[in-house]
Amino acid sequence: MSRGFLYRNGVPGSYPQSYYAATANAIEPFATLDGDAECDVCIVGGGFTGLSAALELAERGLAVLLLEAHRAGWGASGRNGGQAGSGQRRDQTWLERVVGRADAHRMWEIAQAAKALVRDRVARHAIDCDLKPGILHADHKPGFVAHSHAYAEKLRADYGYADIRAVDEAEMREMLGSPLYYGGWLDMGAAHLHPLNFALGLADAARTAGAHIFERSPAISVAGGDPAVVRTARGQVRARFVILACNGYLDGLSPQVAARVMPINNFVIATEPLGAKRARQIIRDDVAVADSKFVINYFRLSADRRLLFGGGETYSYDFPRDIKTFVRPYMLHVYPQLADARIDYGWGGTLGITLQRLPYFARLQANVLTACGYSGHGVALATLAGQILAEAVAGTMSRFDLMARLPVSPFPGGTMLRHPLLVLAMLWYGLRDRL
Repeated sequence: MSRGFLYRNGVPGSYPQSYYAATANAIEPFATLDGDAECDVCIVGGGFTGLSAALELAERGLAVLLLEAHRAGWGASGRNGGQAGSGQRRDQTWLERVVGRADAHRMWEIAQAAKALVRDRVARHAIDCDLKPGILHADHKPGFVAHSHAYAEKLRADYGYADIRAVDEAEMREMLGSPLYYGGWLDMGAAHLHPLNFALGLADAARTAGAHIFERSPAISVAGGDPAVVRTARGQVRARFVILACNGYLDGLSPQVAARVMPINNFVIATEPLGAKRARQIIRDDVAVADSKFVINYFRLSADRRLLFGGGETYSYDFPRDIKTFVRPYMLHVYPQLADARIDYGWGGTLGITLQRLPYFARLQANVLTACGYSGHGVALATLAGQILAEAVAGTMSRFDLMARLPVSPFPGGTMLRHPLLVLAMLWYGLRDRL
């Protein structure tokens, strides 16, 4: 695994001091794997992808063992903005041009199924995770609005998606208490939730279904074969299949994935509770918001009416020394009226991005599969990816093969040059955002 990102920030085996960890649902802890084990499927990684795959496979009657280096939902799955958006990370116009109209429509249906799966699992397993409808796309430049309105109409006309509509400048100013945005669209078919509680709910459901989950049990190496062997610090797991579900923490386990999926850091702060009146002045309709900047700002209200605000990225191993101070200027640029609001929590997380901002699905060896690189669009898609990986293990390959056709190329220069080239690119896009 990528030891720098996996162990450099925070206390090993402990959740970061985030709003999500402070409001996490209590579940029975999981043991550490000590010794050797055998199973049908060994899953490496206890985020949305791995937990969803474990649940699906256990419900199919397979013997499942999941290894998590820290805690269930410890990585990006338990730290993100909680937005379950529609579509893929790239829009349908781009996908039609790159993969063709037929596959673009199939990709849309995949994404629709991803949101439906989140809702189904929340309902079926009674997961208390503050699931609410609505994501508002907010354009920070007036020249972007016409394109956003045209795209909303395209989804309605070409994809039959009636849950999206255009928002003009006047309505945007009523919906958000910020002068920064000029219009956009509102997607009431999208949703937002408490991501760590969703992950913990999946873990509990998987355990109930019969999956064996082990925390503080990092995988050291993976070798395909009959059986495949996953080695840990205290033993090894022999399995018919292995699923690698580590996203931004996968580097050392697969050079093929490392060449295509790069870890980067992102950061979130949570204000003090704002109260009902002030919260409504900030986000009138309690929807989540994502803006049009390349280095995106994303924000929403928590169940107790805090503003959860994500902004800023870094590309080194280390998180900023003071995350609250790092993110606060991004929040104040959007909401200067919150200058007097206390910041109660600040935390960071590592996500995996790909060059094309598309997820990477691959059969790495005959019985070793992976899905990762969700590029900030993983709440719903990573959940569905776990189900798709489970289908592939069971012999149904149609959705896996479709996702594996997405053009995800290696970063130029491989793992040595991908980082400095990304930094240059992000500096350029950050400058473009400001100008």
